[in-house]
This record gives sequence, C-alpha cells and structure tokens, in this order.
Amino acid sequence: MSDLKPSDYVHLHNHTQFSLLDGLTQLGPLVDFAKSSGMSAIGKTDHGTLSGTVEFYKIAKDKGIKPIIGIETYVATRKHTDKEPSKDKRRFHLVLIAMNDTGYKNLMKLSSIANLDGFYYFPRIDHDLIEKYNEGLIALSACMGSEIGQALKDGQKKQAKEIASWYKSIFGDRYYLEIQDHGHPENPIHSKVQESINNQILEIGKELDIKVVVTCDAHYLKHEDQDAHEVLLCVGTGAF
Repeated sequence: MSDLKPSDYVHLHNHTQFSLLDGLTQLGPLVDFAKSSGMSAIGKTDHGTLSGTVEFYKIAKDKGIKPIIGIETYVATRKHTDKEPSKDKRRFHLVLIAMNDTGYKNLMKLSSIANLDGFYYFPRIDHDLIEKYNEGLIALSACMGSEIGQALKDGQKKQAKEIASWYKSIFGDRYYLEIQDHGHPENPIHSKVQESINNQILEIGKELDIKVVVTCDAHYLKHEDQDAHEVLLCVGTGAF
C-alpha cells in the first residue's frame, strides 16, 4: 500500500453547487483541488441533474484533468410515473457515470425523463428505464440512501443481495458496490450504521463477485467549508 500515488484514487462521487441547497463546491475550485492534490481525474455526480456538465468538462480539460460525467439519480419505489403520497414519496439514490458518448446520451435521456415525467418531489427514474437506457453507463450502488443501503439499514440483507443481483444482471461488470467511510472510529462523526453497511456490502461483493469502490460522497471541498455547508443545509431544510 505504501507505493500508492494520489493519481491512483479518483473521486467518483462529488456534489457541486448544482446539487441545489445541498452541494457547496464550485466547479473551478473542485478541479483545481484535484490537480493540486496530484490527481488526474475527477467526477461530478450531482443530485438529479446534469446542469453545469459542459462547464465542468471545459474547465477540467483546460486544466489537464479528466472529467468524469455522472449523476446521482433518484430511483422510484415503483414506476417513475406513480405519484401516490403513501407509496411514492420514498426514493433511492443511484450513481450513474457515462463511459462513452452512448452513455452520455443515455444519461441525458434518463435525466430528461426523470425531470419531465418522473418528477414527484424529486426527479425519478425506475428499473424499466434503467434496463432500457443502461448502455454505455457505469452504475455505483451509492450511499446509505440507496436501495441496497436502505435494505441493509433495515436488516434486510437477503433483499440487498437480490437488488445487487438485479443490477449485476443489467450492467454486468459495469456495476460496482459502493462503500464510504467518513470518519475514523475515534472521530466524533464516525457512524456505526455506515460501518455496518460497509461490512455487509463487502460480504455481498464477495458472495456475488461484484467489485467494490470507495467513494467520499463529497458535498463540500475542504474541512473549513463545513460550517458554510451546514448553513446551506439549514436553508434547504428550513431548520434554523
């Protein structure tokens, strides 16, 4: 492990100012930080939108950084057009990343459908749409708010395995399980729930032969930005 270089790690799960009232990071500073840290690529995966993608692409290319274009979409519990309050207010996170031009076109298609046809509190897609428009896309299982994360949080490991199996059947080796670690056990922000989910995801990965990636699910750039981000969240949630 001692010979690892900064360029060996790529941040695949980042939220920028285009994750409205949730992401604080601006595009220019994000790319600058990646470059100054010795990284060669950086991802942009905003919540439910591809807004800012062209600007991100141009900034990254101009600075010699590979832009990775994605989206953290919302997956409906049923059909993306279902809108019953008692059943459809819940939604699940899923990270989709374009690996080529076809993938980028499918990403735009899914984003458009989610916002035009699937919007119910959030822009949503569903399993049928994922099956139809998955070509050229890489899928990451996402955070605790994902289908797998929620199932494991609820103690439903069998269900989590079934979900992972379904995604693998659609994406094949383009599907990755995602783990996140946002605090050392001695750190006040360490989450026992996250630790439990991570351990179970690692087990599922071995059992189903699905590769696992480590992400940060970053919503701000540096530690000193934390207070400003808290203010942003308060504005978004109305919690003062």
